[in-house]
Amino acid sequence: MSTVAADQSPAVPSPDPAPSPVEAALAGLPRVVDLLAARAEEHDRDATFPYQGIEAVHEAGLLTLTVDARYGGPGGTLADTVRVLAQLGRGDASVAVVTAFTLLQHAEQARTAAWPTAGYRRLLTESRRGPALVNTLRAEPGSREGEPPATVARRDGEAWLLTGRKTYCTGAEALAWMAVTARTDEPVPRTGTFLVRGESEGLEVDPTWDQLGLRASASHDVVLDEVRVPAELALGLNPPGSGAGKGAAASAAAAVPAAELARAWHDLALSAVAVGVARSAQDWLVRFLHQRTPANLTEPLGSLPRYRSALGEIEAQLIGAEELVHGLAARVDRAEPEAVARTGPAHLLATRAATAAVQQAVSLTGNPGLSRRHPLERYLRDVLSSRVHLAPDEAVLEAAGRAALERGARH
Repeated sequence: MSTVAADQSPAVPSPDPAPSPVEAALAGLPRVVDLLAARAEEHDRDATFPYQGIEAVHEAGLLTLTVDARYGGPGGTLADTVRVLAQLGRGDASVAVVTAFTLLQHAEQARTAAWPTAGYRRLLTESRRGPALVNTLRAEPGSREGEPPATVARRDGEAWLLTGRKTYCTGAEALAWMAVTARTDEPVPRTGTFLVRGESEGLEVDPTWDQLGLRASASHDVVLDEVRVPAELALGLNPPGSGAGKGAAASAAAAVPAAELARAWHDLALSAVAVGVARSAQDWLVRFLHQRTPANLTEPLGSLPRYRSALGEIEAQLIGAEELVHGLAARVDRAEPEAVARTGPAHLLATRAATAAVQQAVSLTGNPGLSRRHPLERYLRDVLSSRVHLAPDEAVLEAAGRAALERGARH
């Protein structure tokens, strides 16, 4: 009979450490994706907002994934964000893009602390009670890049009154907060961002969104008629010549300016959604090739080299897009200036790859791929409509070409 010395007690396995808040949220992704996919066709057909889908994203802790740790949040990174959005894009692209813009808002607050403390605390309180969607409203009908906004803010005592129209406002009918860009009516106009409650008096959602795809995203116009905004919720309205606000000033000393980081997050977040849609299209195609046996064959289409090669082409395109998006996201998290500068072309390339992959899947399936009975035609419409979030090809390529010329001139 063996004995154990008093100082040699049997080792007790240590319990597994509790998952981090980010890991806990990511663990719920598969269930959320299944729930979104189950209702996606219905919301697409009727162009109805996916409230239940957004609720599922919220309950899983994914809608506040990028709330910074100093505010009690998980502190999700861009790498975490693109991972989540790629999966949500598999379930319902509209839910994914609505989620993306809220995640981008929280991430920007983590970097710049632009929102006043009281206002952001109120947003977080609302986020604990239920989904609190946020988006920045910049686009205006007929506006051009670089022009000051047509939306006007007029001072009225201790508040501002906003009047104007914004377009392509993703999630418009369900937004808890809107960060509205506007110019003041002062002799020397200033441009800033005004934090507007979605339920504000004088604010109306004009249901103009009737697009080919992303039909459930409710990207309607928002009309503001003297909407009252407290002075403390006006951001970035510094006296002319005074320089940036505290958030922008804090980032000016960093390796990458805040505006460039914000753009990089936007580029990669929306790229991830498009790639997620393409992956769902590929999944459907794989099932189709396994099951479809034409009358003149004894084996499914997947047994033919031509179809396997075409499927391999799709797989190669999506691997390249995923490696590009996820790889750059990790580098942007490390604030590498070179990575940040590449996200515009990366967005273009990833969206092109996703679109080409879905178009090839439709081509391989023939009539079934274009039937409303199957989701492949919805994936095609959604991935084509993802271009609404992409800068014009010419602008992206011209900027990339100019950067290449400047680089060459230095050598």
